Amino acid sequence: MRLLLALKCFFLVLFANRLPEGAAALLPASEPAPEKLALPVKEAEIVSEPAPAAAASKRDDGMRGAVQLLAIFQREGRLLDFLQEEIDAYSDAQIGAAVRDIHRGCKRALAEHLPLEPVLAEPENARVRVDPGFDPSRIRLTGNVLGEPPYTGTLKHHGWRTAKVSLPPTTTASDPSVVAPAEVEL
Repeated sequence: MRLLLALKCFFLVLFANRLPEGAAALLPASEPAPEKLALPVKEAEIVSEPAPAAAASKRDDGMRGAVQLLAIFQREGRLLDFLQEEIDAYSDAQIGAAVRDIHRGCKRALAEHLPLEPVLAEPENARVRVDPGFDPSRIRLTGNVLGEPPYTGTLKHHGWRTAKVSLPPTTTASDPSVVAPAEVEL
């Protein structure tokens, strides 16, 4: 995880003269958290700033990506149609049959656009050691947590993290809040 962040920081500083979102928060508190790094630039390298609308679309706080992922799940598995449906009137057999198709489509979409891998490779119920300096976003300690690490415990869930994110490019002309357009048959 830290290696990926370091590589991302390296290339963004090298090519875009800025740090990725969230990276500044990881800097020590004694240093200012710059939004852009002040690096020397040759006259020929100066590029005009993007138009305000284009700059705003790049800083959409993740909304566009989240809506895009929902749109993919809707397109591939009709997930939102299922979640918005009142299912109390259907039998368990009818729900099970519908869920099988939804599961298949959403699983395929997840594997293609947001493949996952375990945070810890050990099998569940294995004994694991949590060393000092562990990342609490990667490992959550439960039960009777006393003292200081290292801790030894039983892995109850291996966790998930994204191996990569490969969402298709979007156009700035489209409404970022639309998950699935209304369909009108003529």
